[in-house]
Amino acid sequence: MKHLLPLFLLAAALPAAGQQEAMRARPAEAEILYFMLPDRFENGDPSNDKGGLKGDRLTHGFDPSHKGFFHGGDLKGLVQRLDYIQSLGATAIWLGPIYKNKAVQGGPGQESAGYHGYWITDFTQVDPHFGTNDEMKAFVDAAHARGIKVYLDIITNHTADVIQYRECPESACVYRSRADYPYQRKGGVKGTTINEGFLGDQVQVAENFEKLTDPNYAYTPWVPAAEKSVKVPAWLNDPIWYHNRGNTTFRNESSTMGDFVGLDDLMTENPRVLRGFVDIYGSWIDKFGIDGFRIDTARHVNPEFWQGFSTAMIERAKARGIPNFHIFGEVANEGDAGDLAVHTRVHKLPSVLDFGFRAAVQHTVAGSKGTDTLAALFDRDALYEGGAEAALRLPTFISNHDHGRFSTDVRKGFPKAGDAELLARVRLGHAMLMLLRGVPTVYSGDEQGFVGDGNDQDSREDMFASKVAVYNDNRLLGTRKTTAEANFDTAHPLYAEIAKLATVRRGSAALSRGRQVTRAYDEKPGLFAVSRFDPATGGEVLVAFNTSDKPITRQVEVEVGAKTFTALVGTCSPTAAAPGSVTVTLPAFGYVACVADGGGR
Repeated sequence: MKHLLPLFLLAAALPAAGQQEAMRARPAEAEILYFMLPDRFENGDPSNDKGGLKGDRLTHGFDPSHKGFFHGGDLKGLVQRLDYIQSLGATAIWLGPIYKNKAVQGGPGQESAGYHGYWITDFTQVDPHFGTNDEMKAFVDAAHARGIKVYLDIITNHTADVIQYRECPESACVYRSRADYPYQRKGGVKGTTINEGFLGDQVQVAENFEKLTDPNYAYTPWVPAAEKSVKVPAWLNDPIWYHNRGNTTFRNESSTMGDFVGLDDLMTENPRVLRGFVDIYGSWIDKFGIDGFRIDTARHVNPEFWQGFSTAMIERAKARGIPNFHIFGEVANEGDAGDLAVHTRVHKLPSVLDFGFRAAVQHTVAGSKGTDTLAALFDRDALYEGGAEAALRLPTFISNHDHGRFSTDVRKGFPKAGDAELLARVRLGHAMLMLLRGVPTVYSGDEQGFVGDGNDQDSREDMFASKVAVYNDNRLLGTRKTTAEANFDTAHPLYAEIAKLATVRRGSAALSRGRQVTRAYDEKPGLFAVSRFDPATGGEVLVAFNTSDKPITRQVEVEVGAKTFTALVGTCSPTAAAPGSVTVTLPAFGYVACVADGGGR
């Protein structure tokens, strides 16, 4: 099978300089991502658990027994576990936000901490709960020394909740629209004249925004004295750079202009804000050699911002010697590929997280829909800017820290199923993740059989020994352990299977970055088959899955010239049944990957 080995597999045997060069040369579609929130992965330095802050948990945010507070994971812990991540087969780490956060937010009885990283106050520093900028550099360097890339989770839509509104000090402020509260009037259409000559936020040139000097058009924003200088860079402390229109409803105009559950929503239409974030995140590329960005809440930012920002970041990375910088936006939806594609065609995001893939696998493996659901998903690859080739760069996933775990979906979808079936379905879901088109993204804990109680905080379990009761009572898959113990077991059946599939994927150019053609699907649970083609040689790899609980034997179309088949995964028929047809036999929830000899074109 030497003809299948891409050059980037040789990286591990190269000297450090050569390995760095090989890492940089890998295209985005060839990566296997491993995503974690650093607070929940490994605690390498207990001295930073409180982030250097005094007082109780409502000040420093540390409470390892509560699912909504800091638990102690940090950058030193990540370095200590790089062997574990590399052995799983990951080639890139997507690191949850590591910037300095407001430690605690929320009204009385509703408090929680910024352990997740999305409440930023200082965009230039690592949060002290996670370590220091020097420790961040050490982590990136250690990952790069192994040929592992590092992607940062970034936020441009909002900052921490610092700005307050005088009109609603005790409760959330409802959204106030541009029509009811225009920029040139104070407090409504009958208010006094302000911001004369401002032509609105659609005229996105500096000369126009220089006329927007008064932020009191919808509400009267103010900043508490104790927090007047809390944001870094300093320009972020002025309310004029924010929309100040109250909370978003996540629909219509408010989707890009309202505060995300109270978080201060930046006026990204303003060229000054765009320039500021180009400087902020460009410096992370310059200083640390970051390899890519996952963009949080991308759908809640105006398209013109992304058109400028993405281009600037790719150019910045190239200047730093990073030619394959991967940018993908979070455009959260329930699986609408058309909606995702709009953000690549109109907003010009280079790529997006493939929520369509997650939904299709949930419906077919954690549900009872036919495999035509998967075929329909891949038929829509042509919608993305760049078409099916661009779809190869979409990060695919079946679990994450917001939606929740795929294993939880499976358990909810089949409440009467035994653990053996549940494990088989979860294994099948990960096989689809690893063998189908896109950039597979494994959520930390999935490889250890974690089963959460739901989404958000209920799916953010600790990998190190947890003290959270609602995590520790979860019944995991493939193990007798609970989250009360550290879970870094390389012999866990899911870890072992993912590692095996990662090795197969990395060893096959067809599987890692090859064109995909749908071969067979059913209108009920059953067969789904595709062919993947080596981009250099045209060699074919047939991949087939069985989503039903019964074994199946079917004929599947292949290239007419394909005569013999060699198994990469599972058991393959050694020869074609006839020109252009091969017999595929699969057990319940089984899968195969078969290399065709003579089937290239």
